[in-house]
Parts: sequence; structure tokens; C-alpha cells
Amino acid sequence: MKRIAFEERPDWQQDAEYVGFEFHSMDGERYWDERHAYQFSLEQIENDIEDPTQALLGMCYEAVARIVEEPELMNKLAIPEDFHFAVKQSWNNREFDLYGRFDFAYDGTGPAKMLEFNADTPTSLFEAAVFQWRWLEAMKASGKLSANADQYNSIHERLIQSIPVIARGDKSIHFAAVSDAIEDWGTVTYLADCATQAGYKAKLIDIAHVGVDAGGWFTDTEDQQIENLFKLYPLEDMVREEFGQYLKHSPTRVIEPLWKIVLSNKGLLPILWEMFEGHPNLLPAYFDHDPRAVSLGNSYVRKPLLSREGANVTIVDPKMGISVDGPYGGEGYVRQAFHALPRFGDDWAVIGSWVVAGKACGIGIREDDSPVTRNSSRFLPHFILH
Repeated sequence: MKRIAFEERPDWQQDAEYVGFEFHSMDGERYWDERHAYQFSLEQIENDIEDPTQALLGMCYEAVARIVEEPELMNKLAIPEDFHFAVKQSWNNREFDLYGRFDFAYDGTGPAKMLEFNADTPTSLFEAAVFQWRWLEAMKASGKLSANADQYNSIHERLIQSIPVIARGDKSIHFAAVSDAIEDWGTVTYLADCATQAGYKAKLIDIAHVGVDAGGWFTDTEDQQIENLFKLYPLEDMVREEFGQYLKHSPTRVIEPLWKIVLSNKGLLPILWEMFEGHPNLLPAYFDHDPRAVSLGNSYVRKPLLSREGANVTIVDPKMGISVDGPYGGEGYVRQAFHALPRFGDDWAVIGSWVVAGKACGIGIREDDSPVTRNSSRFLPHFILH
């Protein structure tokens, strides 16, 4: 694994806008960054990222099967008690999930360490699936990369293949998000395009405009029943809102399914460690008030159960202390052994390893000048040289 300097394409912004990548820059700062790219060997990808991702996903499914049977664990994850049965029923009904992203600390040597699993509403999807592939093709066409350069990236194809398996009924899907959140809206626009390529009728709708009819079906702005609803909106927020009560019984197929609330929670980390203690891709982790947490000593990361984009994360370490502000933490915290991200120059890099419909299928890389990855962290492409 190497970080290689590249000259950015003079027309990359026009190319981004041509394919609908409207959030390539945010708040006046670059988000997409092709001034560097990460080089991997095929062995690093297959042995250190792809295989561990598949194994970790299986472990996560085992954890769900356990958690839904133990109300005490559901309470530890701050899942409202009136949703316990519905979450369990969702899992027992084997409702299919579409996608997720593991975040890894990996420097090219030794096992990748799982930092967390973004299991419900992960973004950075379009840039991982589409735009970094366009960068690769452009670099090969210009001779800046050899013709046999490759990329670990079958995300786009996997999404198109999987949507017909996960959706149901009349071959239509509504895609919902907060319309003025540019990254979220860009992500559902991309997924709607994937659905169209899979032969489905796709419709975009602001999550605030989704209604409910007398039969419990979710409805759109034309009061039409929604057969399939993909929502880029956190389940942990939905179950705490009045609207979320309808998730328990609605005939609408909701993607992601309700059981994904178990995995999109940092409380998963100590449960995985308890179930698979010593696994090379896991870091020791405990709930905040667990007496065993003292075994982490004076070097650990404190994370809220429901934090997103690095908010309210604190690194406790004698050499590197950092604390990020935010609105989270009321539901509780976990502590995870501190394992620093690899640093290249002045930047810290995290690998996002994607799974679609139960299969590992690609990566994206984010960089930040802080060891905590946030929503402002830049996205960089990668390539494989055989």
C-alpha cells in the first residue's frame, strides 16, 4: 500500500458535474481529491481486505441473531423497548439488506482493524462505485497508469444485480432522503439510477413527504402506496419519531430493514469482541461502564452508541488526545482500544470496505488532517498493480 502523487485532471470538475457528482466540493473545500491515489497489490486486497470483510460480515450476522434474542443487549444498544419485538421479527423474517461499509485501519501490513460498521445509511457510495472508476479509466487512457492497472470495485454491478433480489412486488422503488442534504440526495439519486438500470421504476421523494394511509402503507406525494421504500435516514432516529411507529407493521418493504438498527450502533463493537475475542480484525471494546474497560489502560477511543461522522468521538491517548464536538452521547458510550490510522504525509487515511447484498465488493478511501474521520474528510481513488 503506497500513496502516490498524481497531477489532477484539468477537467475533473466538469467530469464530476457531467455524471451528477454535484458534491465534489463542499463548503468551498475539495471533497474529491485526485492529487494522490493509493496503490495496492492484489494480495493486499484479497487477503487483507476482501476476505476479512466477508468474515466480519458473517460475524455481524451472528451477533444480530444473538442480540435479538436477548432484551438486555437490545437495551444496552438503546433500542426502544416497544421496538424489540419488531426488530426480532424483521430478522426472523429474513428481510434482505442492501449495503453497508466497514471502516478499517490498514497500512498495507498486518491485519486490517475494524473501527466500526456503517450498516444503515453509509454515504460516499457514488464516488466509490462510479467516480473513482472513471478516474482509473482516465489515468489508463492518458498513460499515467499502465493498461493492466485495476481497481477493487464491483460495487455498481453488484447494486444493479441485487436490487431485484431485495425489492419486491410491482417493480417500483421510492428513494427517500432529506432533499436539501446534498450528499444524501446525491446518494439516493445514484441508487435510483441503479434501480432504473435493473429494470425498476424509480421515484425520488423527500423523507418529510412520505405519508401513511389507513392500511399502514407508506405513501408518496400523490397518495400512491409505496411498495418498496429505500430510506437514507437513520433507523435510530426514525424509531424515536412519531412516524417510526409505522415501521413495525407497514406492508411497505423498507430498505434497510428494521433489524439493521442492531448493526448501525457502536454497541456492536463490544458484543463482537465478547463473541469473537482475539479475532485478528477486531479491536478490544467494552461498554463504557463495564469494569473490564479498565483493561484498555490509558489509550482508547470513546464513541457514542449512535454517533455519525466522527461526532462526539474522543481519543484518549498520552501521545494523541483529541475530542470532537457534536450532539450525540445521551444514549451511552463504548470504549475501543486505540489503533491509529496510518498517516501519509500530514494526512490520516481510513479504508471503507463495501458490502452489497452480503458480498464484499469494493473500497473507498477517505483522508483527513485529523485522526478522526469526519464528513469533511476528502475522498481519494485507489488502484491495483499486479
